[in-house]
Amino acid sequence: MSQPKKRRRLKVEDYVQGVLEKNRTILAQAITLVESNLEEHMKMAQEVLQRLQPHTGRSIRIGITGVPGAGKSTFIESFGLMLCEKGHRVAVLAIDPSSTLTKGSILGDKTRMEKLSKHPHAYIRPSASAGTLGGVARKTRESMLVCEAAGFDVILVETVGVGQSEVAVRSMVDFFLLLTLTGAGDDLQGIKKGIMELADAILINKADGDNEIKARATKAELNRVLHYLHPATEGWKTKAYTCSALYGTGIEEIWEVIRKFQEVTTASGVFHRRRQQQTLDWIYTMIDEYLRARFFQHPTIQSVLPQIEKEVLSGRESATQAFKRLVQLFEEQERG
Repeated sequence: MSQPKKRRRLKVEDYVQGVLEKNRTILAQAITLVESNLEEHMKMAQEVLQRLQPHTGRSIRIGITGVPGAGKSTFIESFGLMLCEKGHRVAVLAIDPSSTLTKGSILGDKTRMEKLSKHPHAYIRPSASAGTLGGVARKTRESMLVCEAAGFDVILVETVGVGQSEVAVRSMVDFFLLLTLTGAGDDLQGIKKGIMELADAILINKADGDNEIKARATKAELNRVLHYLHPATEGWKTKAYTCSALYGTGIEEIWEVIRKFQEVTTASGVFHRRRQQQTLDWIYTMIDEYLRARFFQHPTIQSVLPQIEKEVLSGRESATQAFKRLVQLFEEQERG
């Protein structure tokens, strides 16, 4: 009986050519390569990204976050399908800090957005697993570049879970959309002010049936609050809008808002400046992560840290003294 053929190992050229030819199988393999933590894969991934670089940056990058129960998956599916029908190619990427613990989504994004995942002009990729949120963010950003090189002109980056993921997504997108629910007044407490200040638009979903009047009231309330907040993007006024992802109302309107945003910020130079700043910030973020990992993974630091922590907690040593001692130890070991 003949042995099954072993799959040929792809070279840098194969990945680059496959992605540029919009080969979905090779696109998925290229993103898997980018997400890998193996040294050999990371080196190859950087070569692939370097070759794809001239073909990146031609999309609109949209971050989407939402309060629990806001119907984010339904919205992304409805929004994504509408864009695909208009001739756009849409990639959906997720940033899920919990994937560092669960090793991926429990159900997976394709289960949540079944129609969109089957559309020939859409591509959905669940969150990468990594040791830190920073690791997940790095991999998502590089996956985004691969998708752009494969011709996707709308990239949706979704936050799954709460906390710092919103800040991580804001740092890699052009436009940031916050999805919320109806309920004027008291329900606004559920939206953290910090997250509202990151948003370029706030969209009240489920504005249908009995909820429609409530949605209009929530919109008016939010616009009053937004009037006093510092805008997320220079030269752009953040406003609240309503939609029903279930019935498809208000979906085209929010796309027109995003297109207007791109037009206004491109004309003023803000769009280009933000992208440049994001690239520089990315370098510094990676340096911070690298140095932090190198410090805490050092065998000497790992062996002395528990004892030093005890001494600080018992009051025998101050936090500053402990910091200086640890850094001195690390530097001595590094010098050899």
